[in-house]
Amino acid sequence: MSDRRDFIKKAALSTIGISTAYVSANATTKGNITLLSNPLKDVKKPIIISTWNHGLPANEETWKQLKKGKPVLDAIESGMKIPEADPKIRSVGYGGFPDRDGNVTLDACIMDHNSDCGSVSFLQGIKHPISVAKKVLEETPHVMLTGEGALQFAKSQGFKEENLLTPESKKDWEKWLEESKYAPVINIENHDTISMLVLDESGNISGACTTSGAAWKMHGRVGDSPIIGAGLFLDNEVGGAAATGLGEAVIRTAGSAMVVELMRQGKSPFDACKEIVERIYKKHQNHKDMPYLQVGFIAVNKKGEYAGYSLRSGFNYAIYDNEKGNRMEDAKFKMEWK
Repeated sequence: MSDRRDFIKKAALSTIGISTAYVSANATTKGNITLLSNPLKDVKKPIIISTWNHGLPANEETWKQLKKGKPVLDAIESGMKIPEADPKIRSVGYGGFPDRDGNVTLDACIMDHNSDCGSVSFLQGIKHPISVAKKVLEETPHVMLTGEGALQFAKSQGFKEENLLTPESKKDWEKWLEESKYAPVINIENHDTISMLVLDESGNISGACTTSGAAWKMHGRVGDSPIIGAGLFLDNEVGGAAATGLGEAVIRTAGSAMVVELMRQGKSPFDACKEIVERIYKKHQNHKDMPYLQVGFIAVNKKGEYAGYSLRSGFNYAIYDNEKGNRMEDAKFKMEWK
């Protein structure tokens, strides 16, 4: 018995010695308080993660602007404007699929590491809603402006009003009118919201979302993308998360905020995304939206760990870091499309 007690005592002393050595090497002492050094010093920053293949050019531009020394929100804005201006991307900005009345309506938000945020919803006639959302953050005491008010504000800030319905989108809308059957198909053909998260050189997290929303939606519908806590949420003490897919399902569960809260509890980005997708599935498995329901999340924490996870197959995301550059990664998922 004495040998066993001696062994435990020696093991405990050894552990204390190792812990003390670690703290000594990674901390400074001020009075009676030990201050740990920056835990992010070994993280290779910056890291940019964004949804879908149109995240690649968005990441590229954001990275370029960061390397030029531009402020993070300016860099994110520059990156998000790439898909917003591309008429070939039918679910973001110019050329996006219209609502049932033939109007292209846009939602966007942006958020910085101080939890300051700006958002616009149901915005029409402005090509770059992400830029208007950023102006809401910078120039107003509000978080969100919507509809006609958002348009008036945009014009007061010098934005030009223009027609966002391209001939291609108009043709598709006219074809849809032949049956006018609303059955949204989301995320099957790699087209949906672009959401972006950035862990910058200083270890701070910022993010943004922009979208033209679900095709053939009712006029006035707003999805999750401009809603802080649903389509996007971050806490600079923990990490950030962003969503893609059917906005109604994300809103019902405050999806991105819940992913961040799970990371706060110690879960990895992957486990946090997976748990919220599982929660959405549980709440919607007998819901009318289930036949076409798809949701996915991306997340990054302060350690630089990142992940994506979706309800159904087909979701991927773009990731850019110093180690491997800009590339696509497939997200794991709960089920295949049937």
